[in-house]
Amino acid sequence: MAENKHMIIDKENFPYVFIKNIDIPLKTYEKDGKDVPYGETPDPGYWTRKGYIVVRADERGAGQSPGFLDTVSRGTSEAFFDVIELAVEQEWSSGKVGLLGISYYAGTQWQVAARKPKGLAAIIPWEDMSDYYRDRVRHGGILSDRFIDFWWNNVVSPNQYGKPGRATRKWGDDTLEGDLNEDTLLENRRDQTINTAMHKFRDEEYYRSRDFDVEAIEIPLLSVANWGGILLHLRGNALGWIRASSKYKFLHFIVGRHDLPFYYPESAELQLSFFNSFLKDDDAGGWKSGNQPRTDWPLPGTEYTKFFLTPENTLSTTSTSSTKMVEYDALHGKPIIFKYKTSSSLEITGHITAHLTVSATRESNDAPVPTDIDLFITLRKMNSKGEEVFYTGTMCDPVPIVKGWQRVSLRKVDATNKLHEEYLPYRKYYSTDAQAVEENQQYEVGVEVWPTNVVLDPEETLVLEIAGHDTQGVGKFSHEHADDRDPKVFGGKNCVTVGGGASWLTLPIINSGKQMD
Repeated sequence: MAENKHMIIDKENFPYVFIKNIDIPLKTYEKDGKDVPYGETPDPGYWTRKGYIVVRADERGAGQSPGFLDTVSRGTSEAFFDVIELAVEQEWSSGKVGLLGISYYAGTQWQVAARKPKGLAAIIPWEDMSDYYRDRVRHGGILSDRFIDFWWNNVVSPNQYGKPGRATRKWGDDTLEGDLNEDTLLENRRDQTINTAMHKFRDEEYYRSRDFDVEAIEIPLLSVANWGGILLHLRGNALGWIRASSKYKFLHFIVGRHDLPFYYPESAELQLSFFNSFLKDDDAGGWKSGNQPRTDWPLPGTEYTKFFLTPENTLSTTSTSSTKMVEYDALHGKPIIFKYKTSSSLEITGHITAHLTVSATRESNDAPVPTDIDLFITLRKMNSKGEEVFYTGTMCDPVPIVKGWQRVSLRKVDATNKLHEEYLPYRKYYSTDAQAVEENQQYEVGVEVWPTNVVLDPEETLVLEIAGHDTQGVGKFSHEHADDRDPKVFGGKNCVTVGGGASWLTLPIINSGKQMD
């Protein structure tokens, strides 16, 4: 191999040996390319002091790695596979590799672990996605475009291999082999903002090529979910844990903003204890012996309880005989709300489903006839004074308890799938599953609401909010793509039929032991 004139070895400025720009495929696994020891990845200062070697590599087509840039693709996991197997073969390697990172650096762990590279011994996907279509791109079939635009245009695209001016922008070093012109850059990337909008169904090649078998994962895993990640990561950690086949698998929940908790001392100790057990055979933390607290998910003994929507805009465990159609403006109107005031403490932990009977009608006789309905569900908590209780979201923003979404034309459920549960409807989201929505026709739809954990004290109120658009708490994760949310398709009035058992909310109640109204 020719001498690498770009390689830098720094033994002076860090409490560890820092080697930069070593020969491909080993580089810094950093889509952001900032070439700093943080940014949702492990701190090498901490880990080298604990007897570990930290390896990071630029994704293909990003940073200093040439090639075609296609994030979350099959190529991503193939290259990651090669990096792991190369690391295992190095003279400094013990032959065991663990994966650790947040967000993108967690989601890609599921992908590559399913491929079973030699030497991969344990993973810690910390706030991630394990299902590209359902967790990240299309919530209930609805395009979550704003975050994708933000992420691509502010994080990924500026760091494409060959992009001029990176050093000037303080976005990593300039490409070592020189800049590329715009035409070449365009040919060398697959723009996630374009492809996610263009492709709507999971059976299209774009999504099909990104699918992988989570059940194939058998190595030890610690899946860390954040209760506040109600728009991107929470579902992926819970569902990934459910699907993985690992003998040793743990699901750990945290709270707080998206990035900082990863680096808290107690978090680093948790990560270290887990890796010591499965990479160094030091089970002081009891991960193998069973000393770690273990339970199933959903929680054993969960009481799935129906709370019916009533004509009085309340939630009740008893269905009323009278019915009513509650109407709202689909694209711009205020949400409709239904309330349940607790008389005693109430814990809700697990997966939630909103079973709604819905219909659509035009706004006026000369208005376009709506041909689809998008349902946006939010659960909120009000204290005894009637003030909303907010929680810390991904961006440190105030968020409600949880949210859920469903495009009614994609309502078809595959009840034969082994992952289908009454509390967690399974949908394939194939083009062949799309069903018509006709004006003034009623449709029964089970809306998956993401998992949550909340306790309501006596005299506090649970609020169910139903809308045809994003509402407070969505932040940078809104669904507002002009083509995907075409007013001619989704405009007009939406109606929810309540009373008579037509619509209800299934809540996972924990050890209630008390009478509910």
